[in-house]
Amino acid sequence: MSLSLFRLVTLNANQEMLGNIMNIKQLSLAILTIGSLSFTSTSVLAEGATKIEKVHFLIPGGPGGGWDGTARGTGEALMKSGKIGQASYQNMSGGGGGKAIAYMIETAKKQTDTLMVNSTPIVVRSLTGVFPQSFRDLKPVAGTIADFGAFVVRKDSKYADWRQVLADFRANPRKVKISGGSARGSLDHLVAAMALKSGRVKAKRMVYVAYDGGGKAMAGLLSGETAILSTGVGEALTMAESGEVRILAITSKERLVATPNTPTLTEMGYDVVFANWRGFFASPEMPDAKVKAYAKLLGDVQTTPEWTKIKERNGWVNLYNPDNEFYKFLENQEKEIGELMTELGFLK
Repeated sequence: MSLSLFRLVTLNANQEMLGNIMNIKQLSLAILTIGSLSFTSTSVLAEGATKIEKVHFLIPGGPGGGWDGTARGTGEALMKSGKIGQASYQNMSGGGGGKAIAYMIETAKKQTDTLMVNSTPIVVRSLTGVFPQSFRDLKPVAGTIADFGAFVVRKDSKYADWRQVLADFRANPRKVKISGGSARGSLDHLVAAMALKSGRVKAKRMVYVAYDGGGKAMAGLLSGETAILSTGVGEALTMAESGEVRILAITSKERLVATPNTPTLTEMGYDVVFANWRGFFASPEMPDAKVKAYAKLLGDVQTTPEWTKIKERNGWVNLYNPDNEFYKFLENQEKEIGELMTELGFLK
């Protein structure tokens, strides 16, 4: 079934690879649709705006995942660059991220210095009813980065090429177990489904093993519970650089600086380009002036060498869109991802 055409806009970055995903028409399998929004590299605040001294990061998943790495990397950059004096972290797994969202809402008046990290799953899981809340029940602060998808295998895996995965899947889908650090029907599952469908196999037959967080999913891969891990480039880089795993393919249009020896699905002839945004949300009780101050802080840190070092270490791409722009982006993505998930069979 042919899907609608989608358009990716320039992701605010200083890496040439982002130009490669501008105005790409995906004939069947693009999930990140940013539409016609354009994102500025700075946010405009009134004089005398609220000064931020500390940040408490609430992480809706376990250690080792993309949310965890984004929150801790952001806090590290803010601290090392002198933008804030204190950063603290709290992991709160459960309900596909719903537990942390509910906590932010129920204890809203106490969360005066808290930013919750999240990403595309806050849209996906709300659409699928994994939790009853949506981004509208919080205050979107800013989107900050994008991370391309990666398909990872153990260092001793028999798979040396994505085409081999597709061949085995055609022969017997049940023997090709694919895992992710999120629930069925959520982001890791969707990206794997996109990649399989691009290879003209029946993605609905995929055996997807869901783990609570990227760290547990990686452990499952290393223990042999699954054959392939669907995750983000940033989550896989450290293990790949240590030689514990290999990245078979990624979902950028052209190879990344961080993974120059890893082929893209596009270059192998599979029409898949995908990047997962990550960003931060505040409680519904946080004053608008403070939300804007946090948004400015998250934009300002991206101009520092400390941020650049952490970003490159994780294979991230800058994608900064503050408060109101972030809200509009989320509304647009909710609409278009909903349409895509319906066509893929994840929604009725």
